[in-house]
Amino acid sequence: MSLVRRALPEDAGEVLRLRQVLIDSMPGADTSTGWQAASLATVRGRLADPDGGFAAFVVDHPERPGALAALVAGTLEYRIGRAGNPHGRIGYVFSVATDPAVRRRGYARACMAELVVWFRERGVGQIDLTASPEAAPLYESMGFVRTPDPLMRLKF
Repeated sequence: MSLVRRALPEDAGEVLRLRQVLIDSMPGADTSTGWQAASLATVRGRLADPDGGFAAFVVDHPERPGALAALVAGTLEYRIGRAGNPHGRIGYVFSVATDPAVRRRGYARACMAELVVWFRERGVGQIDLTASPEAAPLYESMGFVRTPDPLMRLKF
């Protein structure tokens, strides 16, 4: 039996907790937590919709019942097709986080493997993610490669 399972609506609070663990690890990030209360219902709703293009895979915390040890979340996206991905389906991975107390046990890797399967089952032509220097070796060992595509962002 796998340690990994698909996150359920009742996991929403823990999903947000692990999302905050990720945010807190990013230099210069806004580490305020007030956003979580406003986000809770949205995350719960997305987790309740198994066909909505969003998935989170988790591992339950081995020492704290009701808590999560690891989280990997991703979405299905669409772009106009191109060579190598004529149907334009793209998987985007985000919120890869492990509770600091249980790191280095393979939980994030196991969750990533399940998310990759989920994407493949939905016919994606590529999977994108942004990797920190610390996480890059994990992704590289799974076949991810750096791309020359520059990322820019507009915030509202």
